[in-house]
Amino acid sequence: MRRREVAREIRSAREKLTSTSGLERAFDYELVRVYAQYRSGAVIPLALLGLAIAGTSALWVPPLIAALWGACLMGAVALSMFATRRFLAQDPEAVTVSLWRRYFMVCEVVQSTSWALMILVGTTPGARTFVLFGLVIVAAVATMLAATLPAAAVAALIPLNVAALSLLALSQDMDTAMLVAMTVGGQIFFMGLARRVYASTVGALKSQAEKDAIFGELEQAKANSDEARRRAEEANLAKSRFLATMSHELRTPLNAILGFSEVMKNEVFGAHIAPSYKEYASDIHDSGLHLLNLINEILDLSRIEAGRYELNEEAIQLGYAVDECRHMVGLRARSKGQTFHEFIDDTLPRLWADERALRQIVLNLLSNAVKFTPPGGEITIKVGWTSSGGQYVSVRDSGPGIPEDELGTVMSSFGRGSLAIKTAEQGSGLGLPIVKGLVDLHGGNFVLKSKPREGTEVVVTFPASRVMDALPALDLPSEETPDRSIEPIAEVKRGRAAARAA
Repeated sequence: MRRREVAREIRSAREKLTSTSGLERAFDYELVRVYAQYRSGAVIPLALLGLAIAGTSALWVPPLIAALWGACLMGAVALSMFATRRFLAQDPEAVTVSLWRRYFMVCEVVQSTSWALMILVGTTPGARTFVLFGLVIVAAVATMLAATLPAAAVAALIPLNVAALSLLALSQDMDTAMLVAMTVGGQIFFMGLARRVYASTVGALKSQAEKDAIFGELEQAKANSDEARRRAEEANLAKSRFLATMSHELRTPLNAILGFSEVMKNEVFGAHIAPSYKEYASDIHDSGLHLLNLINEILDLSRIEAGRYELNEEAIQLGYAVDECRHMVGLRARSKGQTFHEFIDDTLPRLWADERALRQIVLNLLSNAVKFTPPGGEITIKVGWTSSGGQYVSVRDSGPGIPEDELGTVMSSFGRGSLAIKTAEQGSGLGLPIVKGLVDLHGGNFVLKSKPREGTEVVVTFPASRVMDALPALDLPSEETPDRSIEPIAEVKRGRAAARAA
């Protein structure tokens, strides 16, 4: 966002430097366009106002003079109408804004001068009052219509002010002086009001420009997102095809490698001439098993990420499954002198879950604990109830721990902590992501707690909705009050027995 703000400010500054009004170039055109629309829409009201004033002025001047003044005014209004409509009809890209701004200023001067000629009517006190009143109305209309072009508004007021002040040459009485002063003051007030309208219009244009920019950025971001999603879908499809192909292509030779290496390791067809051959066969077999396990982990993680991992759910005793997994890793733990501490609640009811996935979760957690716990360390296993009625499995070790800034790394695919790399055997970095994915599929929660030199604890919780509550005992009828509902069944049985005997 900061980068976009800086880019927007630089673009705005460049636009202002190349503009003639100190605003962005797009605002220059918009202000002139708004002026042209206002003037074009006010042609008929201005013509009617001019005809009304010309007709009324016939009360003080000969009708011919009034008619000539009206014709002159209609010509100025027609000139302004022709100019504004011609401007609106042009392509915005081909418009020279500065030229049209000067042209509209000339039109304003011509039209205001035509309105100012109404002072020819002001030969009597009543006529002077009428003329000053008309000049105030025209000044208000001109400043509001030309508010988006301040220079044009000023140009429109100059002839009107000159006309109002010229009436002082015809009469020096106090009433005329007061009326002229009020007229000039009103025109100045309208000029200030026009500045406020101009500022409001500029603010509205800026707001609209910001909205347009935001909409443009949103559309661009949506287009980028759609393109990224399309590429991600293509990459995911290619990955799935690759894994499906490579799993078959790798497992087929791996089965042969594992089989023949196991035959040679166990010396099924006789002892090796060189004892080192048996060690080589054992190394080949162990490497093949490691590669096969890695392939299986990659495939499991890919299925989980793609949402294609199907759960075969059944009723499972969580404590019993954890104890079995502990026995499976017990040999490795004893070889390193590690000690298990088990706190398993044997009264837990069964859990509705996928047994293979559950065992994989526990085995991965226990394998990591054994792998990263130093010789002579301790591993604590807890299985019990959660506060919400679910069940949990906790595995805590006394290993090197994980720094807080590396917790996100170890939870990513192929991610490993720096301390674990230095102090333990290398792993694939897929164990914890697979565990979290399987826990999420069960609707559970995965929590990793670790601090350097304080060990690591992983807590996996299963929701209460997966806990199978024991059904209540059936209320069977006693022998003293036999249930009449079973008599028809007994009759049917006796009838079938009699039929078989016959």
